[in-house]
Amino acid sequence: MNPNSNPQKSIKTSLLIGAFSCLFLLPNTELKAQNVGASPEYIKALTAEWTGERFPDGRPKVSDSILERLKNISIEEAWGVLRNKGYQNQYEGDWQIMLPDEAMTGRVVTAQYMPLRPDLEKQVKDQGVEKEGRSPKGGTNSWPIDILTNGDVYVADGYGKIVDGTLIGDNLGNAIYAKSQRGVVFNGSVRDQEGLSEIEGFNAWMKGQDPSYIQQMMLTSINSPIRIGRATVLPGDVVLAKKYGVIFIPAYLVEELVLTSEVTGLRDEFGHQRLREGKYLAGQIDSQWTEEIKKDFLNWLNNYPGKLPMTKQELDDYLKERNY
Repeated sequence: MNPNSNPQKSIKTSLLIGAFSCLFLLPNTELKAQNVGASPEYIKALTAEWTGERFPDGRPKVSDSILERLKNISIEEAWGVLRNKGYQNQYEGDWQIMLPDEAMTGRVVTAQYMPLRPDLEKQVKDQGVEKEGRSPKGGTNSWPIDILTNGDVYVADGYGKIVDGTLIGDNLGNAIYAKSQRGVVFNGSVRDQEGLSEIEGFNAWMKGQDPSYIQQMMLTSINSPIRIGRATVLPGDVVLAKKYGVIFIPAYLVEELVLTSEVTGLRDEFGHQRLREGKYLAGQIDSQWTEEIKKDFLNWLNNYPGKLPMTKQELDDYLKERNY
């Protein structure tokens, strides 16, 4: 060894030469662009607590029967269940609603919009068209609509933009309803509201409407997490949209939420009836029930005058695990 050499310096030099050699041995390495649409693997990771059937895109396939039962659940009941589960940021209010007396439920497809930036918009269009096979015709605001299936609700964050922020008009509205048999929830606006109102069955929760065309905004992602006002929304969530607000429910909780809310509704119906009859005092109904009231409630359920919203087996299993 040369007595004037520095062993530590020689080792560092060798490591640097080795690192550069590795780079030159990989001349075909390419950086993969970020997808516009989330991959099934990413959606499955976001919704990992769901154990049931899924769509090909990875979203949970909550049953149609649960979606139908959810329509009868109040916003307060759904909100209460979610808060008890630790989900405190799933509600948004202050909407303009096309058909306020009609509830809408469905499986969420998300879209994120941002103010226009030309270099990013070019990357999004190149990636979407060339790598993901999306339509080169028209604007990118049609891309989320192209992937809708029956029972989906198109939920978009248009960052509250009203003028020049109209995400759809009546042409796209017709396309949405034809594919999903549902409507939209937009933190943004729509145009052609008169034409949209003529689409039988179509409904919309939005922040406003304007006759202007969409300008100076761009689509940046499909089926990624988005923010709708106070709420964080994931693809595959289930939406409950009513006159009094919108709730976004994690798919893995929706069946439990429906059943819990249905039983709460029955408890309230029983309690209100007994209070009107003067059988119990308000304090007795509002506190933990005595064995006498529990027995009275079970007898009332067994003689319920209408059709119960759940099966008898579902009800029996639920009551076994609850101390009411």
